[in-house]
Amino acid sequence: MNTEIIKIDPNNIDISLIDRAADVIRGGGLAVFPTETVYGLGANTFDPAAVAKIYAAKGRPSDNPLISHVCRLEQVYELAAEVPNQALRLMERFWGGPLTVILKRGANVPDIVSAGLDTVSIRFPSHAVAYELIRRSGVPIAAPSANLSGSPSPTAARHAIDDMYGRVDIIIDGGDSLIGVESTVVDLTSEVPTILRPGAVTADQIAEITGVCVYGGDYANAPKCPGMKYTHYSPRARVWAVKNMDDIPRDGNSVILTYGAGDYDRPVYNAGETAADYAAKLFYFLRRADEDGYGTVYARLPEEEGIGIAVRNRLLKSAGGKVI
Repeated sequence: MNTEIIKIDPNNIDISLIDRAADVIRGGGLAVFPTETVYGLGANTFDPAAVAKIYAAKGRPSDNPLISHVCRLEQVYELAAEVPNQALRLMERFWGGPLTVILKRGANVPDIVSAGLDTVSIRFPSHAVAYELIRRSGVPIAAPSANLSGSPSPTAARHAIDDMYGRVDIIIDGGDSLIGVESTVVDLTSEVPTILRPGAVTADQIAEITGVCVYGGDYANAPKCPGMKYTHYSPRARVWAVKNMDDIPRDGNSVILTYGAGDYDRPVYNAGETAADYAAKLFYFLRRADEDGYGTVYARLPEEEGIGIAVRNRLLKSAGGKVI
């Protein structure tokens, strides 16, 4: 497949370029596009044949549901059988932004989008390019992250290109993602709002709107959202999650991934000063470790608070649960 690459400045959007990508979506093709979280791999939600191409391009298991991205509230009613008041309150507070809500699935949503479940996952991204692509396409866009299944999600255009060139019709280079970990996914079909995938929006923030919110997820059954069941976010290098940086083994061909202050007598990737900085650069540096030829990454586990909860979740999956 010949893949076209176009570069769009989010601060000065060329609508004629957006329309080229929107034509791909309307025509049943695949478009890679930037969001504020990670790069997405998109197709028309209502076109089962187009959505099937997403699974093929990624090598994604067919029981792993997709998130439908919208740009206006009316599209939620096209996707969901019912929209409870607490969902509307969360949308008002956090959309556009890194929050995905799981609702009862409407009749218009093909089985393949929801992996046969009776629910649908919906998000309204805040990224200007993503917004315009959805708006100009005229349909909700089903989109997982634009990486080969199991590898770190791309937060830079070149990493999306590395994985998806030759597998998709068009790739939009819209610069680096700002948040760097996928959206929070909250299930609103259960009795208590339940976060199935942590992200930048925390349980405490959601509970301010809904009164209560818990972290959960059943890994034994079919996953209700992306990222629950399978190994994810793994570079070729071995990854270890590190609680105490003083305990890192002294082996060769390894790199330390951390943030904040610290002195180390070996190669270091420093992602910045805060957990939010770490989130923004986590996947970038996991991929960088492969590019630089390291065999092992020792990655600091952040504190279990705020966006650090999401970073811990991604690191532990990347490490396959290996902790020092």
